[in-house]
Amino acid sequence: MAKPLILVSNDDGITSRGIKKLVELMKQLGEVIVVAPDSPQSGMGHAITVGDTLRIKENRLFGEEVRSYECSGTPADCVKLAKHHILKDRKPDLVVSGINHGSNSSISVLYSGTMSAAIEAAIEGTPAIGYSLCDYDPDAEMDHVDEYLLKVAQEVLDKGIPKGIALNVNFPASQSQKIKGIKVCRQANARWEEDFDQRVDPNGRKYFWMVGNFVNHDKGEDNDEWAIANNYVSVVPCQFDLTGHHAIRVLNDEWDI
Repeated sequence: MAKPLILVSNDDGITSRGIKKLVELMKQLGEVIVVAPDSPQSGMGHAITVGDTLRIKENRLFGEEVRSYECSGTPADCVKLAKHHILKDRKPDLVVSGINHGSNSSISVLYSGTMSAAIEAAIEGTPAIGYSLCDYDPDAEMDHVDEYLLKVAQEVLDKGIPKGIALNVNFPASQSQKIKGIKVCRQANARWEEDFDQRVDPNGRKYFWMVGNFVNHDKGEDNDEWAIANNYVSVVPCQFDLTGHHAIRVLNDEWDI
């Protein structure tokens, strides 16, 4: 029986510790092919390259048994190039993205390059997972995620997920207590409250640096922020259809159109 074909990507770049860990774990489940950005692409969201060249180069960063390619584009570009050029007539059984260095819970899913790689795969009809560790330290401890990362991936391979869905999985940072388990939950009602710090460069020219705080307005216990804060792995099913279905009837009833 052929092994599942697993495509691995990320947004922290192909040399990050997170993707190295993800590749090592996915090798336990199937045949792995890597297509990832050649430089960090955090916060790129679902950007694609339309006004510039795209370049890919094969490498051996993950050993001789793993086909690996670095791409000059965004995470979404990587998944597109993998499908249409590198894999050609082969379709992955699973696309995984990460492990991201930093949380992608709540509203951050909209800005996340990690999740955009997964959502791009979902658009193409392929089961997909984005994995993130809620610790921004590039040298953060990751070994505590292994069991749960493999569990989610194996469940998807064995049982599938609804078409058009990508799973947003966030792991709590390493701590003395063992992770309590996995919670399938909703996205929390939280947002970034940004400010722009005006500064001056060495040449006397003004520039701005975005700063801000993450504010959680959600008091529920069924959301990803609650799960992570209480030492659970959060799993949020995400979709690319952004239609506000509940608003269609309101607009039709109240607008004079």
